[in-house]
Amino acid sequence: MLPPKKWHEGSLVNITFKKVSSKEIRWKQRFQNFEKSLNYLEQAMQIQNPDIIQKAGLIQFFEMGFELSWNVMKEYMEEQGFLELRSPRDTIKKAFEIQLITDGHAWLRTLQNRNLTSHTYDEENAEKVVKEIQSVYYPLLKEIYNKLKPEL
Repeated sequence: MLPPKKWHEGSLVNITFKKVSSKEIRWKQRFQNFEKSLNYLEQAMQIQNPDIIQKAGLIQFFEMGFELSWNVMKEYMEEQGFLELRSPRDTIKKAFEIQLITDGHAWLRTLQNRNLTSHTYDEENAEKVVKEIQSVYYPLLKEIYNKLKPEL
């Protein structure tokens, strides 16, 4: 049976509505925040010869992006029916298992190292972390971004 016809600007049009779950909406909203944080991280990585304050900002954008990335994966997978995801580690393992991400070990190392970034107090350590973000962590975040963006 066809949906009811509605009168709109002098013509008859068919209007159909798709029921959208709150979980689907939640992961998509969180994805938008993830996208913003990734854009900020990309902008911070473009700064030539950043000072310690700019490096700290880059590290902070990475921390935000990482938190949002695993939460996006968790909520996306919950919407797909995977409901036993309680931690970042559980989420990363399941994402690798279902091939949402390609390098589970790198993600787990990122999780471990992300917990250390909040204890980066000197410029030497900050420089080391910035290089790791640019060469290892950012590509992982970009990978999950590119994987989920078409799902919106």
